[in-house]
Amino acid sequence: MDLLTPAVIGIGLSMDCFAVSLAIGTTTKTRLVYAAAFIAIFFGAFQAGMTAIGWLAGSSVIGLISAYDHWIAFILLAIVGGKMCWEGIHEGEEEAHIEAVQLVPVVVLSLATSIDALAVGVSFGVLQTAVLIPAIIIGVVCFLISFAGVMLGERLENILGNKMEIIGGLILILIGINILAGHLFW
Repeated sequence: MDLLTPAVIGIGLSMDCFAVSLAIGTTTKTRLVYAAAFIAIFFGAFQAGMTAIGWLAGSSVIGLISAYDHWIAFILLAIVGGKMCWEGIHEGEEEAHIEAVQLVPVVVLSLATSIDALAVGVSFGVLQTAVLIPAIIIGVVCFLISFAGVMLGERLENILGNKMEIIGGLILILIGINILAGHLFW
C-alpha cells in the first residue's frame, strides 16, 4: 500500500476528532499547548490502535459489535456534547468545566471518535494488507489535525465567548446523530 492512501484515510477518520478538538479548545483556559498535545496524543493513539485492533480482530468481532457500535458512539458524544451545551448556557454559575486534560473524558472521547478506525482496520485485514505503517500514518495525521483543532478552538472561544462552547457541544451531538443515522438508515 502506498503512503498516500493511509494519509487520506487518516484525514477522513480525523474529521470527528477535529470537531471534538475544536470543542475542547473552546473550554481550555490554561496550558493550551499542553492540552492540545495531550488531546492529540490520545486521539492519534486511539485512531492508530483501533485500526490495528480491527486488523487483528478481523471480521468476526466487528460482526458482534457492529450491531450497536453506532449507539455507543452516539451516547458518548451526546453526553459530552450535552454537558458542554449546559455549561455554555450556565457559564458564570460555579465554574464546573470538565478540565480538558482529565484522563477519563479524554479516553471516552478518544474511544467514541475512533470506532470507525476499527472498521478500517478490519478492511485492511480482509484485504490482507499490512497494518503497521498505515496505522502509524493514520495516528500521526489524526495527531496533527487534533492538535490544530484544539488551538483553533481556543481562538474561536476568544472571538465568540461561551457561544462557542454551546456550538462545540451541538457539534458533538450532531456527530453522534450523524453516526447513528448513518447506521440506522443508510
